[in-house]
Amino acid sequence: MRARFTVDEIATAALGIVDESGLGALSMRTLAAALGTGPMTVYNYVADKEGLEELVVAAVVAQVRLPTPTDDWQHDAYAIADAMWRGIRAHPAAIPLVLTRRTLSATGFAAADALIAALGRAELPDRDRLAAFHAVLGFVVGAAQAELAGPLTRGRDAADAAARIGSVAGTTYPHIDALSVVAMQTTVEEDFDRGLRMLLDGVATRRSRKRR
Repeated sequence: MRARFTVDEIATAALGIVDESGLGALSMRTLAAALGTGPMTVYNYVADKEGLEELVVAAVVAQVRLPTPTDDWQHDAYAIADAMWRGIRAHPAAIPLVLTRRTLSATGFAAADALIAALGRAELPDRDRLAAFHAVLGFVVGAAQAELAGPLTRGRDAADAAARIGSVAGTTYPHIDALSVVAMQTTVEEDFDRGLRMLLDGVATRRSRKRR
């Protein structure tokens, strides 16, 4: 018999619940209701809540639009990381799952594989390539977490969060206070762009060292 639903349809419906009502609303029962079927039908596709959460992560990653590779590894690595960041930001309620769940689906590997391929074109030594991959991936996920899942930024804009951090730091922590003023004048997008470019510039120095 032909399956009533595809795995992609299940994952998309689960992500829709998280987007609309938050992680706490996700369950086999609410998913079944969203699909217009009974809970036992859902168990034909996913074994438990953990598997359901992994599908949500896969659905988030599947929406990342990867750029076409070029001959410029640094341009490609930036474009891939930027696409990943924007894909994660599009689903703020799912960020805790993105941080804690790994997806073993082929879809989940696509973005990571593209990033590794771009770094491979930098002709880095193997261990440098691994470290660079982890550094870029960590930067992307960390930036999304800091903006959308952090206790000082949840539900507020970045400038407001920076102002409140500065007011708490006050004269006791003058360096934090001074930097918060800069943060108030910098958009999230500008900050991410500058940080990612600085990181990739650092990776590029490892490439030049190899050639000496």
